[in-house]
Amino acid sequence: MPAVALRWVGMAWACAVALAAHAAAPQPEKVSIASRDGTPLVAWLFRPPDRAARGSVIALHGCGGLYAGRDAASGRFTARHQAMADMLVAEGYNVLWPDSLKPRGETELCTQRIGSRRIDQRQRRADALGALDWLAAQPWAPAGRYAVLGWSHGGSAVLSATDATRADVLARPERFAVAIAFYPGCSAALKSGWRPDTRVVMLLGEKDDWTPPQPCTDLAAKTGAEAVVYPGSYHDFDNPLGRVKLRRDVPNGLHPGEGVHAGPEPDARAAANARVRDTLRTALGGGQPR
Repeated sequence: MPAVALRWVGMAWACAVALAAHAAAPQPEKVSIASRDGTPLVAWLFRPPDRAARGSVIALHGCGGLYAGRDAASGRFTARHQAMADMLVAEGYNVLWPDSLKPRGETELCTQRIGSRRIDQRQRRADALGALDWLAAQPWAPAGRYAVLGWSHGGSAVLSATDATRADVLARPERFAVAIAFYPGCSAALKSGWRPDTRVVMLLGEKDDWTPPQPCTDLAAKTGAEAVVYPGSYHDFDNPLGRVKLRRDVPNGLHPGEGVHAGPEPDARAAANARVRDTLRTALGGGQPR
């Protein structure tokens, strides 16, 4: 067969595989939940095909929001969020993704200076706790088997939602069995006297110049939280697509005004995802490895 024909056959096969994978991917249900601050939120719920979940995970997006290309109307997730949803559903968990931005009139926070944002950790904590309230009221969600997982700004929200120094955290009727934070910003928690009310695992990039790992490792040493630093990795190291890039549109970070680096590191992604699976199995129970 000529080389051109072989190339077209290969392209057709790749397209067919991609379409089949998309069709087989779990599809979310759009639900309405109430934030603890009273804001009505849209959230996206994934459930295992057999509906027999081993536990439930609340997943908190970062400053860029949930959606690919900011496409909130379709609910099409970024590759990172979709990949995590697929992995967690395959492990046997319900996964609930509250959208903290669009209901408050925002599409992203990454290019906004810290201190000028209208959405901060007060709202994100209220959203996480409201999502927990909603899950606890669902008869299909295994009682007491809840986890929270977040990235960057959402990782900081994980810390905020598990802060034993906060009255609203202590007053909640339910608690998280475990909390996992990908590359959170830890400086504020370190300064405020944060104390975890559950097991907290932080997954960090060694070269992260957006939310650097040092404050998080200091926080872990001070509080007993767990911090895992992945060598050679930047912010967003668990993204399944793209490459490391310098984002000059981000005004915050280790060197304000100089931009930040973000992008995947495959070895770190694989190790971190394995850590997520193992951590959730220990805390909630889980399925077989993918």
